[in-house]
Amino acid sequence: MGRLNLLLVCSLSLTLSLYLFPFASAQLSVNHYANICPNVESIVRGAVTKKFQQTFVTVPATLRLFFHDCFVQGCDASVLVASTGNNQAEKDHQDNLSLAGDGFDTVIKAKAAVDAVPQCRNKVSCADILALATRDVIALAGGPSYTVELGRFDGLVSRASDVNGRLPQPGFNLNQLNSLFAANGLSQTDMVALSGAHTLGFSHCSRFANRIYSFSSQSPVDPTLNRQYAVQLQQMCPRNVDPRIAINMDPTTPRTFDNAYYQNLQQGKGLFTSDQILFTDARSRNTVTSFASNSNTFNANFVAAITKLGRVGVKTARNGKIRTDCSVL
Repeated sequence: MGRLNLLLVCSLSLTLSLYLFPFASAQLSVNHYANICPNVESIVRGAVTKKFQQTFVTVPATLRLFFHDCFVQGCDASVLVASTGNNQAEKDHQDNLSLAGDGFDTVIKAKAAVDAVPQCRNKVSCADILALATRDVIALAGGPSYTVELGRFDGLVSRASDVNGRLPQPGFNLNQLNSLFAANGLSQTDMVALSGAHTLGFSHCSRFANRIYSFSSQSPVDPTLNRQYAVQLQQMCPRNVDPRIAINMDPTTPRTFDNAYYQNLQQGKGLFTSDQILFTDARSRNTVTSFASNSNTFNANFVAAITKLGRVGVKTARNGKIRTDCSVL
């Protein structure tokens, strides 16, 4: 084979591999910091635990922050960047304004704890700290612990415009959810598993008011919504509600990471349309039933899905850096 032909074959192979495996992240490894900052996991866990002891909101806030970060330009901590006079950053997009400040504070405190160790200073990315903190808050809430792949670099840009169309909305149907997750290399099963994160956290009334007051001309209440639950929601969310009022996503065990979310869906107690659709649509119902009936099955699928999520759009030294301040590019 001539040299030119060999180069063409190699080039074609590389192109195919990038096309077929756009989410591959070979540089990630579980022991990435073994010789750089060997105690990074225990340092982050200590800072996260301290923050958790101050407020439970640390848990859903950090978990949601990780998801919002990875779905926009990949897991590169770009959601942590603050806007400047000439740039509106991701965090100030309307879809991110509801991100609780405790999630940002968790990463900031963990980053400070890591950088307080001379060997580790400016050696650990904000993206990796967010990934570790997410694992730790899940475990603190009673969920599964798992091994986190590390080696991400922090992104070089953060633009609010990049958020447009990248995050799932409360009114999404199954096709819309599957399409958005597939764009990030995640399957329908991954999507249903990651939706289980709604076993924690809260939402504001405006995000689901249409389901309890103005669903359609035939019925003001969404017929897929449990009637008794709908009445409870109307009591907690009157028409002229204080916009600061927050409603638990999981009405049964809102402070525990468990499979109750799926059991709620079986009873018509999914808060968002995008939650309840997972059970009402026959294509995903069997997965919901499986997760509802076996917590170990849910946990295993959630760990697999969040590990895949953590590989999305990972930056390297060529297109990323390790920020000294997570909020500044």
